[in-house]
Amino acid sequence: MTTMTIAFILLGIVGLVILFVVMSFINTWLKALLAGASVSMLTLIAMRLRGVPYGMIVDSRIMAVKAGLNLTINQLEEHYLAAGNLIATIQALIASEKAGMDLSWNQACAIDLATRGTGKTVGEAVRTSINPKVIDCPAPASGKTSIDAVAKDGIQVKVRARVTVRTNLERFVGGAQEETIIARVGEGIVTTIGSADTYKFVLENPDRISKVVLSRGLDSGTAYEILSIDIADVDVGDNIGAKLQEAQAEANKNMAQAQAEIRRAAAVALEQEMKARVEEMKAKVVEAEALVPQALAESLRSGNMGFMDYYRMQNIQADTSMRESISGDKKPNKGKQ
Repeated sequence: MTTMTIAFILLGIVGLVILFVVMSFINTWLKALLAGASVSMLTLIAMRLRGVPYGMIVDSRIMAVKAGLNLTINQLEEHYLAAGNLIATIQALIASEKAGMDLSWNQACAIDLATRGTGKTVGEAVRTSINPKVIDCPAPASGKTSIDAVAKDGIQVKVRARVTVRTNLERFVGGAQEETIIARVGEGIVTTIGSADTYKFVLENPDRISKVVLSRGLDSGTAYEILSIDIADVDVGDNIGAKLQEAQAEANKNMAQAQAEIRRAAAVALEQEMKARVEEMKAKVVEAEALVPQALAESLRSGNMGFMDYYRMQNIQADTSMRESISGDKKPNKGKQ
């Protein structure tokens, strides 16, 4: 086999390889060319080598070009490699373009990446910016049916509001979401009701709540712009002031009873102490009386007292006992009379 033959064989193999490669990409390349979004064959091959789905990238560029968006293959591939939702981002950009909104490709990509894993999408952000949505306050997911506040007269007022918001695309990335709006509106409602002198004023002027809350700039630092705050329902609740006074009176009563019980216990303890002291004195008296016979015996023994003196003392004691017994008999008789 000559060198010329080997060269022809090698050229034939290379040609077959090139033909196979061209045939693999020819449909995609031709589709892009006919749609006015041409892509070079080398670019398609490079995307294939990098593991990028070149078919989806080309279809995305065709969709963007047909909508009047001049997006390059590098921009689309960059967003795809960043784990962005390429089709949704382009659709959101097209919607904003048709609505006359100033949304750039970089902003759309940032919003798409920021909403990843949150249950929201860049398309929803754009739609909310075009068509405002209504947020219930309090949120139904919280389990509460109303925002409760107490006026200065102690009457509870229950309010349910509806907040109309529009997405602020410039602050969407890094801005607070719906939960912050709901919390701020609830705080504003509580503050407004709490500053009212009477609950009747709140019932007569429910629009005052909306005006006061709306004037506080509650959408500052959030991803939304508050368009209106509407009071959907206002109800009268419990008399919180009366309940608090009743609870305070009950607490005062319990405190007074506790203090009285302390004084009673102290009095009982003092009484028992005095009884113990009386018994102690009686014991001392008995002890002293027990020493009298000994003293008499000692006096007789020492000659300080004679036997006649002792007898006279015995007579005096007997006479005293008789008098006491007679007087004891007369007391009941007087009682009978």
